[in-house]
Amino acid sequence: MVKYKRNEMNKLLLICLTLICFTTYSQNKTTDQILEEGKLLFRLEKGSWYGTDHFLENFPTKRDSILGYVSYETSDNGINTIFFNRFDPNEILVSYQFDNVPKPEPLNIDTITRIATKLEKDLIAINQEARKMVTENADNFFSFYENSSLNFIPVIKGNGKKVFVITGPQISGIVIIGNDYIINYDKNNNFKDKSKIHNSILQFPYRSENGENAIESTYHSHIVTDYISSTDICTLLLYRDYVEWKQHIVISQKEVSIFNLEHETLFTMKKKDWEKIKNSKK
Repeated sequence: MVKYKRNEMNKLLLICLTLICFTTYSQNKTTDQILEEGKLLFRLEKGSWYGTDHFLENFPTKRDSILGYVSYETSDNGINTIFFNRFDPNEILVSYQFDNVPKPEPLNIDTITRIATKLEKDLIAINQEARKMVTENADNFFSFYENSSLNFIPVIKGNGKKVFVITGPQISGIVIIGNDYIINYDKNNNFKDKSKIHNSILQFPYRSENGENAIESTYHSHIVTDYISSTDICTLLLYRDYVEWKQHIVISQKEVSIFNLEHETLFTMKKKDWEKIKNSKK
């Protein structure tokens, strides 16, 4: 994985974005799915952020009764965030309803205790199982870094049940890419398998150190996968309001992915075409 180079990459990126409209770029089912999944993870995590902030500020007497929370997409594409009981995880103590893209103020807050739905029970079950697995870390599969924490995003779509684990910073001023995982579960919420999305971890500053030569783009490389990951997209969208850069590039052995944070668009091109543009610049 690579960090960023301001001066070298900026002009190259501008050339690429201009030529993309007139040369070959690929947009296929795989990259469409990655973009869709990345946006979903972003919306879920954003709902969790806002729900947690509101809960901690407004319901201090319920803190000790809460075991955890999960967020999920509703049938009308909204986002719900629920907080469940420490003594009975299938009991929901507080529920939040957010817009399609959550805003700080929820559409609705329900503080009447209720029993979780089937979907909510399954989300809670795989979320808690994933947390237990990571905490125990019996095979040392998961890595932990100073000034960071692991965040869990359970997702159930169709027949797939999985928990994404992403690393978030506990200090301001940086964006963390990498040290993320997928844990898969079967229809009965039993563990199937787990995998690493990245083999390492990177930190990107919000802004240039001296205020000059603003960072216009950042990039890193993928060794195993061909394209940018959905967790990359999720993280980039979560921090786009804080960073000065608007583009992130992922370079793999065969493909180059260019993600626009502002417009939430993803373009991919063959690495050989990327190299041709780079060489023509020289």
